[in-house]
Amino acid sequence: MQQISRRSIRPKPPAGRGEIVQRFAELGYQVEPQALEIICRYPGSKEELLRRIVSSADKSVAVIGTSMVSCHLDFASEKSASLERAGFASLSRGPATSLSSVKHVPSSHSSPFPSLSSLSSSLSSSSLPSSSLSSSSLPCLQDLSAELECDITGQSTCVGDYNDFVQYFRDRYSKIREILTRRLNSRPIESLGKSTTGREVSVIGMVMDVRTTAKGNRIIELEDPTGMMIAVIQKDAEVYEQSRQIITDEVIGVTGITDGNGRLFVKSLLWPDMPSHTASLEKGSGCALLLSDLHVGSKYFMADAWQRFLQWLSGEVDDPSGLASQVQYIVIAGDLVDGVGIYPGQQNDLAIMDIYAQYEAAAEWLNGIRKGIKVIIAPGNHDIVRQAEPQPSLPEDVQRYFRKDMLFVGNPAWVTLSGVSVLIYHGRSIDDLVLRLPGISYAAPEKAMIEMLRRRHLSPIYGSRVSIAPEREDHYVISRPPAILHCGHVHTVGIARYKGVAVINSGTWQSQTDFQKKMNIQPVAGVVPIVDLATMKVRKLIFS
Repeated sequence: MQQISRRSIRPKPPAGRGEIVQRFAELGYQVEPQALEIICRYPGSKEELLRRIVSSADKSVAVIGTSMVSCHLDFASEKSASLERAGFASLSRGPATSLSSVKHVPSSHSSPFPSLSSLSSSLSSSSLPSSSLSSSSLPCLQDLSAELECDITGQSTCVGDYNDFVQYFRDRYSKIREILTRRLNSRPIESLGKSTTGREVSVIGMVMDVRTTAKGNRIIELEDPTGMMIAVIQKDAEVYEQSRQIITDEVIGVTGITDGNGRLFVKSLLWPDMPSHTASLEKGSGCALLLSDLHVGSKYFMADAWQRFLQWLSGEVDDPSGLASQVQYIVIAGDLVDGVGIYPGQQNDLAIMDIYAQYEAAAEWLNGIRKGIKVIIAPGNHDIVRQAEPQPSLPEDVQRYFRKDMLFVGNPAWVTLSGVSVLIYHGRSIDDLVLRLPGISYAAPEKAMIEMLRRRHLSPIYGSRVSIAPEREDHYVISRPPAILHCGHVHTVGIARYKGVAVINSGTWQSQTDFQKKMNIQPVAGVVPIVDLATMKVRKLIFS
């Protein structure tokens, strides 16, 4: 199927049902009747709605479903209000501003800032290879803008009652089932009666429990809206080792032989996963710096390294690589400050005891970034937002400390940078995945992030270390492949490419704390991944 760019949609707006169906057909898509009805009832610009639906469609999609339409309605109908709220502004491409005109916070260390004239020697290419779009792909619009597409800010409706939990899990199941049905012809669990005895059938279900019997067989309890069943994986089955990857609350497909009594002897397993791609999914222009976990207010905040970073960005030091002038965006994936009362004994690690004073200091450091760079800030578990995820953007009484051109988003959040889609998530669910999945560790956080992509969900395990609010919509479902998945939280840099997606964990700006020494945790601090949005090549800039 031909990939459709935003430019390839004709400007003539569709009027009635017939024209909308014809427009989708011309672009290589069919549309479900319910989805068509939603589009027809939409009071805003149907042309804009169609443009967003098609430009965000998974490249393996043939039929436009209701979930692919509904996820764009709030943004499309409230775009102007959202832009005004977020302080949205197009990027300026003017000359760099000298740091001498920016209010300066003195370093907490007395050592002078070494020159970055040898920066090129500290640039190391990551394991992510350079790759451009295939010749058959059409480029996205290169509008040098940053847009917030979707987050929870201002949309939270849950009160935590029974119906909220039911709706939350039904929404998760419905969205991921839609992805799986493109590759699996499944049937509802309630249909597995006596008439299906001895037949091979496929089922899509949510994992309620996984356990191993005394004889070594693995038992999986699956549920769908019609009922529950037991899937049995015998210890000598080919998929037994693969079944070690199954975790609770995820949605998977299973194929096997039914015994007609509610049991299925599994022959194969299917995860929703990303569609197979080798090239970058999208391309834009300019460079983006991916940061997280500054922890301003901590005694261990690396003020010297941050000052070197600002000097490099502002052109105050030699830059043989020429990368500083190409930076258009900085994306911060949470934990801007160290916070207060996050863990026992934290007061002994704080240089600034008041949470608002921490944000004032953070704002002074961030306001030193040269003008013309769009800064996007998401919260994390140390920030002054609710601990239950998904988290809204930082409150307005905190945002006022920062420059007006900064864009504050929630956690998680979808943004586009020059047409390149970036999924930002602080990454607290990595804690759960490290505990539950074999071969996953804090030393290689990119592997945990790849597991998120395989499951098409940022936080698949419910009720463990991550506190998740049961919103009516599951904001963690990865309904379409992002060009970049950006996380933080674990203070370790990890970079990989998975089926066309650039997977990047961005490390920290906090040196090793006493607690981390006791736990033998070695943070990767003062190292900044930089992404060339035209080629999706990733490098590491070292400022520590």
